[in-house]
Amino acid sequence: MPPVPVPSSQHADPLVRLHGVRFAYGEREVLRGIDLAVGKGQVVAIMGGSGCGKTTLLRLIGGQLKASSGVVEVGGENVAGLSAARLYELRRRMGMLFQFGALFTDMTVFDNVAFPLREHTDLDADLIRDLVLMKLNAVGLRGAHALKPAELSGGMARRVALARAVALDPMLILYDEPFAGLDPISLGVIGQLIRKLNDALGASSVMVTHDIHESLEIVDYVYFVSEGRIVAQGTPDEIRASRDPFVHQFVHAEADGPVPFHYPAPPVASLIEETPR
Repeated sequence: MPPVPVPSSQHADPLVRLHGVRFAYGEREVLRGIDLAVGKGQVVAIMGGSGCGKTTLLRLIGGQLKASSGVVEVGGENVAGLSAARLYELRRRMGMLFQFGALFTDMTVFDNVAFPLREHTDLDADLIRDLVLMKLNAVGLRGAHALKPAELSGGMARRVALARAVALDPMLILYDEPFAGLDPISLGVIGQLIRKLNDALGASSVMVTHDIHESLEIVDYVYFVSEGRIVAQGTPDEIRASRDPFVHQFVHAEADGPVPFHYPAPPVASLIEETPR
């Protein structure tokens, strides 16, 4: 297998590498040759419009999907080539924060965070208790351990989901829209926790997000995806200074630009003439 190239501005020893990755749902091609890398210890954001393939990239990294062509590597292993047993072993070294948290509604906060420890380890109950309380303390919710998800605010629920995602001290943490639906205070808290927990664990993080301003405060590198391709990439400072039309439109939330406001249509005059009275 040929070596996978890494962007020069990225880490020299990446934990995650994608090269020439293509993927289609049936006949609809979603990804059309993706190259990206996530360095060890980095927090990397993947941004782009809705439906551009961002979450599909997370599923490819996690092995839920297999690329139509190209290579997806995690920790130096070709994810698509792993046996089921080896894939599950690799997944135990990954954490996942799902969009809106996806907590188990009939479990307490404590049991939600304890779930991966009980499923994937043989630790005794006392050690699991200590580890769960440590993780909850790290996100400021040790005192909420007996509550049910229905008793939590949106921001608290997201913090519990984050504690669960890092329960096994993963080497890689995947985030699917971690800021969706949060108020400004909760959004800032989650952003800082993502950065602090990543650094404390010595992990790498891949974050799919639409939130430009919070993300640029905490990430090391950004990839922009449009129409199934990486159309721009860079550090936060490079993204802020970019004159690329797509990046500028996205960062400044402009209504019209490379992503047009109008759906393709003939001139208004011709539509008026053709429209039945």
